[in-house]
Amino acid sequence: MREVPFRQVPLAPYEQVLGERRTARLRVELGRTGRLLGDGAVWNVNSTAAGGGVAELLHTLGPLARAAGLNTRWLVVDGDPEFYTVAKRLVSMLYGIAGDGGALGAEERRHYRRAMDSNAEALAEYVRPGDVVIVHEAQPAGLIEAARALGASVVWRSHIGSDTPNRFTREGGAFVSPYVAQADATVFSTPAHVTGWAPRPQIIAPSIDPCGPKNMALSAGQVAAVLGATGILAGGHRPLTVPVPIGPDVEVRRPAQVLRDGPPPPADVPMVVQVSRWDRLKDMGGVMRAFVDSGVDGYLTLAGADLSGVTDDPEAAEVYERCRRAWEDLPPEHRRRCQLVCLPMADLRENAVVVNALQRHASVVVQKSLAEGFGLTATEAMWKARPLLAAAAGGLRDQVRDGETGLLLGDPADLAAAATGIRMLSTDRALAGRLGAAARRRVHDQYLPDRQLLDWARLIESLAGVRAA
Repeated sequence: MREVPFRQVPLAPYEQVLGERRTARLRVELGRTGRLLGDGAVWNVNSTAAGGGVAELLHTLGPLARAAGLNTRWLVVDGDPEFYTVAKRLVSMLYGIAGDGGALGAEERRHYRRAMDSNAEALAEYVRPGDVVIVHEAQPAGLIEAARALGASVVWRSHIGSDTPNRFTREGGAFVSPYVAQADATVFSTPAHVTGWAPRPQIIAPSIDPCGPKNMALSAGQVAAVLGATGILAGGHRPLTVPVPIGPDVEVRRPAQVLRDGPPPPADVPMVVQVSRWDRLKDMGGVMRAFVDSGVDGYLTLAGADLSGVTDDPEAAEVYERCRRAWEDLPPEHRRRCQLVCLPMADLRENAVVVNALQRHASVVVQKSLAEGFGLTATEAMWKARPLLAAAAGGLRDQVRDGETGLLLGDPADLAAAATGIRMLSTDRALAGRLGAAARRRVHDQYLPDRQLLDWARLIESLAGVRAA
């Protein structure tokens, strides 16, 4: 187990986005929560510091919470490859799929338990009585009992789930529920994912960072230069420096690993984009088939993390390989218009700027997840006023209002409907513009970090009150 330090951030750039009233409320309410905790801290525990939505949220919320007066800290668990294999299998089952097809039997539970016991010893070096510990997802759920034994209040935070319970969710739930049952409260992203075995469930939707490198404003020239520097677009591999509202400038100099047939796409050609993990639930291969079937002009870019940059997902390489084979099977005229991109992860701020540019360059953004907790990349695209085609899965149904802030696929597996949606957003630019503008307004009102932090402050205060009583 190791602590991930949070960077220091000023509140002034957030005030420019949120306005004086929202920023002042954030200071007042988080300051009050901090005073209630006294010398205590709010600890976040998860399985990785890079890659995926949980790590991204923590990199945003932790610094902002500290700037507003709440002592927030972050721990990442350690595990061997077998632990991560079991953990990935567990997460897949909670999503409602078989994952790698392996079991969650007695031997898997013993190995999981050994990993958690080892991390529990390290946890005792950090957590003190009166602290609040937020355990993110199923991977570290086995630490809930240890955190409570140390005198902390504990929340289990689930970022995922299945809209339709089945035998896999029941098996995954049977594995993790004995640990979760010991939590003081549980938090979910959407009501559809609340389970019967979760104690005191609450709903807190995630949010995006409007001032971070991934969502800050970029000019059209910066977008083209960033994507040219990484090799995603034509324009050469010239490194460049990008100013950011918070922290030092970002150097964009590492090329992406791009699989394509032919030269890079020109900057003035439309591009359909999906950015996500190399995860079977993101259905990158399905997006490729839908794009080809849509018949639209332009290019498709499927972008995920560098396969060596996400430590807690042993299936990423397998999923990418399936996408590569599907790409190779395309007719040459379609293969030339589709590219698979692995984005460098050595510098997370550089990675964020590249994702920002890719989303802003997109003529259409797709998030065709077969299952989803909360679609951060969808929210990012909405903030950038991009026309969005998203699956009606998990939190995406809450985020996207069909026909108002984007288009929703009623059946995430329906490739014909996906092709129709891509074609509609690509050809009806008036519709695309209207949906994009409304999407940005919705994110401003509902999915910026002050709202999420205020929700957490209320829950933390309630837990502190219970312990004090």
